[in-house]
Amino acid sequence: MPTMNMIQALNSALDVMLTEDPNTLIFGEDVGYFGGVFRVTDGLQKKHGLTRCFDAPISEGGIVATAIGMGAFGLRPIPEIQFADYILPAFDQLVSEAARLRYRSNGEFWAPITVRSPYGGGIFGGQTHSQSPEAIFAHITGLKTVIPSNPYDAKGLLIASIEDDDPVIFLEPKRLYNGPFDGRHEQALKTWAGDPMAEVPAGRYTVPLGKAAIVREGTEATVLAYGTMVHVALAGIEDSGVDAELIDLRSIVPLDVDAIVASVEKTGRCVILHEASRFGGFGGELSALVQERCFYHLKSAVQRVAGWDTPYPHAFEWDYFPGPARLAAALKRTMED
Repeated sequence: MPTMNMIQALNSALDVMLTEDPNTLIFGEDVGYFGGVFRVTDGLQKKHGLTRCFDAPISEGGIVATAIGMGAFGLRPIPEIQFADYILPAFDQLVSEAARLRYRSNGEFWAPITVRSPYGGGIFGGQTHSQSPEAIFAHITGLKTVIPSNPYDAKGLLIASIEDDDPVIFLEPKRLYNGPFDGRHEQALKTWAGDPMAEVPAGRYTVPLGKAAIVREGTEATVLAYGTMVHVALAGIEDSGVDAELIDLRSIVPLDVDAIVASVEKTGRCVILHEASRFGGFGGELSALVQERCFYHLKSAVQRVAGWDTPYPHAFEWDYFPGPARLAAALKRTMED
């Protein structure tokens, strides 16, 4: 079986869909001849032609608006926003049009678009290339939000997203493109080579949306994470000495509520980890859900570990980044309560 990093897995997913479905096409800033700033679309224009993979002007609102029109007329466009930080100019199109189209047309039209975008920090991108906007989209009824943490899931989730009839925001943790990252920035970089989740089938397969994965089984606490934070969580659990169960949500809308409830009912404790700012972050929704569904099973208060409530700093990247030490401290606190 081929071994792929996340860039190659995503490229393979796009190649599969362009080959199998003539209604799919890719466009965005520099995705054509150049192959994307992170090379996710590398070689696709040469293989599939200028009408299936092409460049768009620097206009995020225009890119998404065009995709919505294409979707309404039967295509399955896969627009790329070069960095998630720049998706906000397209926010009105996503919220007022894409997310509402099926409802307002009584099912006559819909927007089967998959908006891909690299997100998150860990690469010294500063305040304009490091943000994690997933909670904004999770709040919008009619949008789905998907976040893979490894190459195998990335390919399967992307194919499932493209085949979905609803608009999907597909956020790609750019710190994981070339290898897993556990937050230990002082250590040598790792690649995906030798990682079981880098064994990616060359052909078509899907990972269902709304189905979480148990990355590590445990009995003393539950850790909920997604994206880069799945790898940070594994390191933090190891440092803490707590026998924690780690759940990779994989998509936050739809959300695998059953998997969360089953784990917390078993362990009696819950720690939530995400890279986005804490206040108003998706961790607040997860915390409320656990409190409502698992109240009589909880042995201590739900803990949240997240980025600080500031713009993402360039000079203090690793102070902001919620690394394994902060998760380990939260796990120890929850065991003391």
